[in-house]
Amino acid sequence: MIYVVLFFISFSLTYFIKNYALKKSLLAEVNERSSHTAPTPHGGGLAIAFTWFLGLSYLYYNNDINTSLYMALMMGIVLSCVSYLDDLFELSPKIRLITQAIVAFMGLYFLGGLEKIDFVFFVIENQIITNIFAFFMILWFINLYNFLDGIDGYAGSEAIFLSIAAFILFGESHFLVLAAAVLGFLLWNWHRAKIFMGDVGSTLLGYNVAVFTIYYANAESSNLWVWIILFGLFWFDATLTLYRRFKNKEKLSQAHKKHAYQRLTQSGWGHDKVVLFSILINILLFVIVYFISNVFIAFFIALCLLYFCAKYVDRQKGFL
Repeated sequence: MIYVVLFFISFSLTYFIKNYALKKSLLAEVNERSSHTAPTPHGGGLAIAFTWFLGLSYLYYNNDINTSLYMALMMGIVLSCVSYLDDLFELSPKIRLITQAIVAFMGLYFLGGLEKIDFVFFVIENQIITNIFAFFMILWFINLYNFLDGIDGYAGSEAIFLSIAAFILFGESHFLVLAAAVLGFLLWNWHRAKIFMGDVGSTLLGYNVAVFTIYYANAESSNLWVWIILFGLFWFDATLTLYRRFKNKEKLSQAHKKHAYQRLTQSGWGHDKVVLFSILINILLFVIVYFISNVFIAFFIALCLLYFCAKYVDRQKGFL
């Protein structure tokens, strides 16, 4: 019942945020990086954040979530607040990065750090190395999720996929809370979107994925690779695009439209078709994780799948 209530809170709050944004002209304007063609309200991720933290607190009150995980996830409040201010006033990159670094550090503190990284042939247990890796992973996940929030329904559907997949694999209530919080927003964000998520939502979702990755990796080291596979669609696209731009000697801080999902829309695909294509890929990634017990073999197969998907996108619209 609580999940239905959270869904309606998210759905209703998104509606009110949309109307308020229209009234106050808080619109995402069309620019050279945009995939939309008309000014659209943004900041809908605020509904996700409010519902998510409310649901988490309900679970905590009912002793239905681990305390360390709860505290780490609640650090996302700081990230969401600063990200919402960035949506409104375009804060400097330095302020955003400092905030993300503080949140990443505190999240790691509450989780007790990342205990080890298992690479099949050797295991890294040096806490300095593992926590430096975890710290930068959190920062990368926060930012890459933000990078890939560019077309209707894309970031939201990814979050719901991860929530449902993780619930099937781990069976914990917080994943259903996240799914309910995002679904209420997604119904307003589906093509054509009536409101956008904004940084307030995308950075929070990226942070959540990073926290889940570390928390479940500490429970079982192989879970690190499970989460990396499940999140493969986003991190593979973002990382490959960054590498290609670096190889092309482009200015990496400059806005662009070279991610796979952006190039598919440029080739003539509608937003809904791109999102449905991404859902298909995600289902295949889940099937790989679910049916292949050896996570390293699963990771290799997932990499092959993502590589062939990238080549397919290149055929639709080349990387220039």
